[in-house]
Amino acid sequence: MNNPRPLQAREQNLIDFYSHCQLGMTPKKFYGKWDVNHEAIARICSRSISTVRRWFSKGRNYRRPTPTDLRHLALMDLLLENFEEIPQEFLEMLCVSKRSQQ
Repeated sequence: MNNPRPLQAREQNLIDFYSHCQLGMTPKKFYGKWDVNHEAIARICSRSISTVRRWFSKGRNYRRPTPTDLRHLALMDLLLENFEEIPQEFLEMLCVSKRSQQ
């Protein structure tokens, strides 16, 4: 196993920035912005379709999405909005397919 790479001030600042980032987007806002269905939102957030349906329901069946769900949707929104500007190499590093990990 390799020794961990030491962090410099730049990396520490990035960690601080990320850890204090309040990035989040509600399912309703994401749904209103992008032409997606509940299944797509479920895939983005790694949730079941029934869980996503509860985010949109009212009354007793309503379930609040977690902060992690909100962050997933905000990150997906960021990727969708900036897709053309994101270098292919970065996308490949960000979204390594399961096949290439094996």
